[in-house]
Amino acid sequence: MLLCPACGRDNPDGARFCNACAAPLSDGTVRVREERKIVSVLFVDLVGFTARSERLDPEDVRAILRPYYTRVRSEIEGFGGTVEKFIGDAVMAVFGAPVAHGDDPERAVRAALAVRAAVDELNAGDPELALQVRLAVNTGEAIVAVGADADRGEGIVAGDVVNTASRLQTAAPTNGILVGEGTYRATRALFEYREVDPFAVKGKAEPVRAWLAVAARAAPGERAASTAPMLGRVHEVAVLHRIFDGVVSDRRPHLVTVVGDAGIGKTRLATEFTDQLAGEGIRVLRGRSLPYGVSTLYGAFTQHVKQFAGIYASDDISSGAEKLRAALVGLVGAHAAEELASHLELLTGLRTEGEVADRQILFLAARRFIEALARDQPTVLVFEDIHWADSGTHDLLEALASRIRDVPLMLLALARPDLLLARPGWGGGLPAYTALPLETLGQRDANDLADRLLGGIHADVHRAIDTAEGNPLFIEELVASVLERRDLAGETLPTTIRELVSARLDALPASERTVLLDASVVGKVFWRGALEQLDGDAAGLSAVLDSLEARDLIRRESFSWIEQDEQFTFKHAVIRDVAYATLPRTRRKSLHAGVAAFLEDATASSAATATALAQHWREAGDVARARPYLLVAADQAFRGWAKDEAAVLYAQALELISATTEPKLRGEVARKRALAIASIIHIEDAQSLARRQEPESRPAAGSPPA
Repeated sequence: MLLCPACGRDNPDGARFCNACAAPLSDGTVRVREERKIVSVLFVDLVGFTARSERLDPEDVRAILRPYYTRVRSEIEGFGGTVEKFIGDAVMAVFGAPVAHGDDPERAVRAALAVRAAVDELNAGDPELALQVRLAVNTGEAIVAVGADADRGEGIVAGDVVNTASRLQTAAPTNGILVGEGTYRATRALFEYREVDPFAVKGKAEPVRAWLAVAARAAPGERAASTAPMLGRVHEVAVLHRIFDGVVSDRRPHLVTVVGDAGIGKTRLATEFTDQLAGEGIRVLRGRSLPYGVSTLYGAFTQHVKQFAGIYASDDISSGAEKLRAALVGLVGAHAAEELASHLELLTGLRTEGEVADRQILFLAARRFIEALARDQPTVLVFEDIHWADSGTHDLLEALASRIRDVPLMLLALARPDLLLARPGWGGGLPAYTALPLETLGQRDANDLADRLLGGIHADVHRAIDTAEGNPLFIEELVASVLERRDLAGETLPTTIRELVSARLDALPASERTVLLDASVVGKVFWRGALEQLDGDAAGLSAVLDSLEARDLIRRESFSWIEQDEQFTFKHAVIRDVAYATLPRTRRKSLHAGVAAFLEDATASSAATATALAQHWREAGDVARARPYLLVAADQAFRGWAKDEAAVLYAQALELISATTEPKLRGEVARKRALAIASIIHIEDAQSLARRQEPESRPAAGSPPA
């Protein structure tokens, strides 16, 4: 297999371009680049096996360890993790590198639970094994070597997150799973945890908090119901009800696809809508596609069938098949149920032997089943997260929507925009299809949501609302951060938000991702000319920018502050922030220097450009070039009565002026900063006095105007 140096995906030997991102491949040395990422590290270690192995023959040790390691690797990789190394009896795995998935802390904890269960199964199969393990999961920022090959012994991640995960594993009880604070915060709604007493860890100044993972609270893909009210979706709910009313009155099936970014509220909207219908006696069946190994072919449809028949995960194949046949007899009668059951058993994995039917025959069986459901009772089938579905599920859903007739059936699909990029013709040509885009909340609804979550608006919440930019999940996560830490000053984005955005960035083709990361250094607003200077590939830049705009990541503005240049802006500041956080410091410095050089050539001297140039040269590590711009920007802000900004800029300049070699200049800048601070105090005092005097100056009710 060839490893893509751009996205880290495996490709067949001999491939010239990556199947995932189209980057060029080489069968020689792979270029490794470093990035900063949020990762989840899993450690698994056998307890007491080293001492035990001393008493065993080497062949017996190998016979024990081979199936154990094979099973551990299988469980880890099944949840999208990468086994980085084997250290003695221990296994170290990474989730979120080289590619983020958006839910890597959850995947890591589920993998840990699966590994523990797998060890129990191995012991049950051979009681003499008596294997015991300790496990730990920790989540945090790491330096990731994208393009490194763990199979060749190359390290993928490095940082405190790895060391802490190792220490947690050492402290875990036998057969216990200990998770760190970052993992706990990102997954506490999904798993049952029990907090342990904080304990000292080598190299840490403060005791470490940790939690024992007991069990999963929900099946993979499910999310805990939000306690926040649903706001700003009156129009969308009305549209869904109007469509469903037509479905029932006209007996005309209808496919609706609700499209929106992660966290925008697709599942919440569908839940509110279907809960109202269920209260009216409407049949609602829900199915979900998953992004990792436990997902199956036709997974969402399989869940619909099993929900109808009352088949649970604890049921074995034979009892599941019996339940299905009994339910079908009640739906279509004994004669029709026999043939229908045989096909549905194949579709749903309840039969693994016998002849494999033609796909069209299986689709026909699915269609007859759904038609029978809808004839019996108006029905809504919900397909959640179909952007993760297999192509068979996509084909089946479109086949059902195009061929079912004369029954009250609504097919409600929930998808991220990725679906429309993968299948551009989605919904086209169907008899009844509606695409329902779900936009971010307006300012009023965003404020209201934050207010209800927190019980009162204060300054930190306003900042959270601005950062979330109307995404309900982001608002909830940021408000939770305010509640826990009481302020956002100096805090990075919550792991949940950074993970979701990172996953979207990692899914981009290599060329687009590189341009987006470069643009993040320029700022929320950036220019084509700056990217040309940073990347040097002017020829291919137009296509890349067009594609990023089509993906709704950036917007082209009609006006540019730089003459004869194209100006763009990130659609969401959080995308820019996560992209910037991905870059390692050395790369950032180089890019900041390039941006500063571009701005010096392309712009005239002004307060705005002086501030920007000061920032870029400072981040580039060039103090000598940053300081003059800081002083110019500070003086201009002071003269323009932006005293608070002037005080900040003077303070930044003081950090760059030596008290030993430049005492006179330092004293002058300190004096100006003091004047700016004094002016701020006077302004605030005057405003406060004006507010106190305002009621006295108002005329009494009914008084004639002056």
